[in-house]
Amino acid sequence: MAGPASGYALGVDIGTSNTVAVLRWPDGRTRPLLFDGQPVMPSAVFLDDASRLHVGRDAQRLGQADPARYEPNPKRRVDEPGVLLGGLEVPTADLLAAVLGAVARTAVDAVGFLPPAVVTYPAAWGARRRDVLVAAIARAGWPPVGGDTGTRMVPEPVAAARYFAEVLRRPVPVGACIAVFDFGGGTLDVAVVRNEGAGFAVIGSGGVAELGGLDLDAVLVDHLGRTLSGTHQQAWQQLAQPATAAQWRNRRQFWDDVRGAKEMLSRTSAAPVPVPGVEQAVHLTREELERLAHPLLRRGVFAAAAVIGNSGLAPSQLAGLFLVGGSSRVPLVARLLHAELGIAPTVLEQPELPVAEGALSEIRAVAMAGAGSVSAPPPPAAAEPFETTVPLSPQSPPAAPAPPITPRRRPVLWIAAAAVVALAAVVTAAALYLTGGGYDDIDFQASVTELGRVKGGEDYTSNVYTGFVGDHAYYAYERKDLRLEIVAVDPPSLKERWRKQTKTTADRWAGITVLPDAVIAYADPTTSEAIKDMIVLDPETGDEMWKRPYKTEDRLYFVGDIVVFDDSAQSRLLGLDIETGKVRWEKPNPRTGGGDAGTTVYQVQTVEDVSGPSDVRGTPFAQRLDDDKRIVQIAADRSARVIDATNGNVLKSRNNVADLDDQVMAYNGWLVVASDDAGGYRLSGYDLDSLGDPKSLYTAPDPDRDLDLLAMCGELRLCLLDSGGSGAESTNVVAVDLDKGGQLWRKPAPKAEILIHFGDQVAVRSVSGEYRSRILDPSGNELLSREGAVARIDGGNLLFLDSSTESVGDYGVAGLHAGAKEPDEMGNLNDVRSSGCKWNAKYIVCPGEYDFMIGQFAK
Repeated sequence: MAGPASGYALGVDIGTSNTVAVLRWPDGRTRPLLFDGQPVMPSAVFLDDASRLHVGRDAQRLGQADPARYEPNPKRRVDEPGVLLGGLEVPTADLLAAVLGAVARTAVDAVGFLPPAVVTYPAAWGARRRDVLVAAIARAGWPPVGGDTGTRMVPEPVAAARYFAEVLRRPVPVGACIAVFDFGGGTLDVAVVRNEGAGFAVIGSGGVAELGGLDLDAVLVDHLGRTLSGTHQQAWQQLAQPATAAQWRNRRQFWDDVRGAKEMLSRTSAAPVPVPGVEQAVHLTREELERLAHPLLRRGVFAAAAVIGNSGLAPSQLAGLFLVGGSSRVPLVARLLHAELGIAPTVLEQPELPVAEGALSEIRAVAMAGAGSVSAPPPPAAAEPFETTVPLSPQSPPAAPAPPITPRRRPVLWIAAAAVVALAAVVTAAALYLTGGGYDDIDFQASVTELGRVKGGEDYTSNVYTGFVGDHAYYAYERKDLRLEIVAVDPPSLKERWRKQTKTTADRWAGITVLPDAVIAYADPTTSEAIKDMIVLDPETGDEMWKRPYKTEDRLYFVGDIVVFDDSAQSRLLGLDIETGKVRWEKPNPRTGGGDAGTTVYQVQTVEDVSGPSDVRGTPFAQRLDDDKRIVQIAADRSARVIDATNGNVLKSRNNVADLDDQVMAYNGWLVVASDDAGGYRLSGYDLDSLGDPKSLYTAPDPDRDLDLLAMCGELRLCLLDSGGSGAESTNVVAVDLDKGGQLWRKPAPKAEILIHFGDQVAVRSVSGEYRSRILDPSGNELLSREGAVARIDGGNLLFLDSSTESVGDYGVAGLHAGAKEPDEMGNLNDVRSSGCKWNAKYIVCPGEYDFMIGQFAK
């Protein structure tokens, strides 16, 4: 790589909320470009009446007058082909091109031409999203991506790692890794990056797509709204539901002031917030911010722990933990990460800059003529390429993106639903679980009856878990003495059957699983210690029956009275007695190529197995399977073997079935394998009784379709979500005949990510954009559409929740019978964290701020 004195270079980080660009001068100095005198430019875009796009602070000011023409976060819309602004659909690539055009104009103003540039992108972005960025670079008039002289693209965490090692001069030896915690305005991205000698490479990535500084702002606004609705109801009503342009401007200004107060609280203990229409400003304190932000930030810590663990590392093995992104300024972020992971994070005074500046290390600087001076070639139409008028460019095919860095896949512990969410890495968390017909309509009440609230003990913390199995409700919370306290209570009497504290202590707990014959608590092994305990309690008394250490890579499966323990360290499967923990059988993993490369296990499921209540992602509360007691193990050499989980006997085996990272489902006597072809994807089915030659079930009709989710949706039916080159808006839900093969129907399902089956119907849910759930009948026709989350009660009934979140609030709830076109409204669940609710067919238990609510929703 040429030295820094060779010439100018430009690094650009397009963020969800803000864009940063850093210019390197020939003498090696780096300075951020200033936009309106500031080193950070809002990524906002506004379309005026003349079809011209304005960006940055100009867009924000114009957007106050006409919000319908304003898009504050175009990067969040990368999966959409276009965004509707003022009645005109503007290609998303053109919105990003407008931002890049503004950067280019500022760079030209600074040095007279556009220097060689590198643009960063999230490590988790696939080819389709990178294609949008490539198109935006071309439409902004920049040199095309690729080649020695073209614009370069680099993953954001690689750029951050470069800054960490080369600018901060922190030691990262060859083979060592750092974790990058990129907490921006709209998203949290976490990655583990390894020094490969010739450069840095991403070996693991993840995060929380819907968690950013905007979400912290939202909980603060909601908190202030509760106060204002009681003291200044009219003023708050206008802010919460603006009806005029002036009220929209007030709302935007109020949010800006809340954001400013949040940033001020990183330096002071209190901050004022002016309220339009109210004489006196309200105040926020740092204590309030940290109390409200804690549940959200804890999700981020869980995500970081999961990414680190999935990369095969303990936090103590990292060479560093680097915090970037403007939202990482909140002091609680670094404190929680340090407390939970046991490693002190590195965070800078201006955490927005490292990604853009680190990207400069990826540029091969071009030598310029003259010592200590620059002789630049004349820019090709310096001002004109950066004009941003719609239509911005012809719809030509985008240039090829930079080759992606593929994260290494590792198995993850499959445990309780709460732990699944916490670890954020279980492949089966978004799978569809189904039930059969024959379920009676539940007699939903006109409103949820709150039976009572149970207070936590004196050591109660905000980290809580719930469970429901049969008629028994459970709740648990982490104590300040690092023990987990678990309470068994029976509605409607609220009689406490038992309350026990674990003997084991842990810096963090991963949750509980409740079964008819066991309650299992999990200490979280993704913290500083790589090995932690799972503790199995007697459900009748709460007494500890046995415990066993496990690691992040280990997984558990509950089959009848057996716990199948996938022991990654010993490369074996164990069948443990659920009451004693004794080993009933042991089966070594298949050896491939002279060594073991890991395996993947799938439980054979039936309609009866998964007929009970599930959460809003379709994950059953009680994950034990009792009907078909077989498991299927896929090995690294693509072989499969069917195992009797009661005794460990291998019933059938076959070579060349599936790769470890293929989407696989074992259901209703079939092993269904989804494999990628050069022309799309295809589904094959193997009869589990014979494991003979596969049956072709379905082949993608278009080579550009990608399989997003494979799920079960009926006794003789599969469902899947696939999408095309235009991103999430092109997603379809497809029903496939499991018995005969072939497509039954295909229906549009824009942005859908989750399928939940009940009876002969299927709920299709998106968790971005409209945050909407749609119910489809057996023929794929839409019966109803409703904003919010949906979850199963049983095979004939669903629950709707306005939202599924860890923030304490009031959330509307409704019930739905199979075949109905309108839900039964049941009012609100008040002062609860809706994401932690569990239920049976009559009662519901939800965590609150410092207590647990138990309610009744059916007669």
